[in-house]
Amino acid sequence: MNRCPSSISTGLLAALIALPFFAQAQSGTRDFPAKALRGTLVVVQPPNVTMDDRATRLSPGARIYNTNNSLVMSSSLLNKEVVVNYTVDLRDQIQNVWILTEAEAKEKRAGFGVQRNYVFDSLQPKPAASTN
Repeated sequence: MNRCPSSISTGLLAALIALPFFAQAQSGTRDFPAKALRGTLVVVQPPNVTMDDRATRLSPGARIYNTNNSLVMSSSLLNKEVVVNYTVDLRDQIQNVWILTEAEAKEKRAGFGVQRNYVFDSLQPKPAASTN
């Protein structure tokens, strides 16, 4: 007994369901939430991480996506510095993380960035050489 209508085959139905996922994978860019920020993530000891040299934590149930939108365990990123887009929850803990491709990293996006109230000597302007 065939329960599927003869006009739609099972293979065609499966292809129609999977089409949006394949289209996104083929496009090369992902759509990130408007509130997503840009930063540099280093996993110190899960759930403890640093984001732009600022200590913070991953929220319970945080999700980390690689460049193919597959889930990645935070322990696989121990002490690796990766450029990411991320969102935070109401407690300012990191909720969603997307590891960026080179093309995505070139796009401008707001982020907290590294903010310091001092300047290193190496960043001071060099005095002009005097020619006597």
